[in-house]
Amino acid sequence: MRIDGVVCSGLGRAHIFMSQHHYQEQFKNILGRSAWPGTLNVSVEGKSLINYQKLRVSAGLDEGVASSIDAHRIKGFDRDGVSFGGATAFLAKMDCKDGKHECAILIPDLTRHEDVVEVIAGVFLRETCNLSDGDKISIDLA
Repeated sequence: MRIDGVVCSGLGRAHIFMSQHHYQEQFKNILGRSAWPGTLNVSVEGKSLINYQKLRVSAGLDEGVASSIDAHRIKGFDRDGVSFGGATAFLAKMDCKDGKHECAILIPDLTRHEDVVEVIAGVFLRETCNLSDGDKISIDLA
């Protein structure tokens, strides 16, 4: 499955969740290393939106046709009276100007994004790939 999209800015709040030790330990198991404490947001439409919607079905957020891509469950937790929700991750590789980077599409259980894909990786993708809002990227899921 391939998802093509356009880099866009998010709300800048992902680092609050991504930096949590409980999540990072799970990301290590999935990515093979810690994840950069933030996400790369990618706006999708057309066939790529349809493919993303299949991932959302696999994650249990929507009804419809699910993807055949392996889903990796990220468990939520409570800390100091604050609840941090779970998520579903799908391993992928992202094409950048300088080559391919191991990554995962992360779909939080409580996401409001319906046409924006959140990508996590062991590196700061915006910097490593020299990406700016409006740049086109491709994500390949196995």
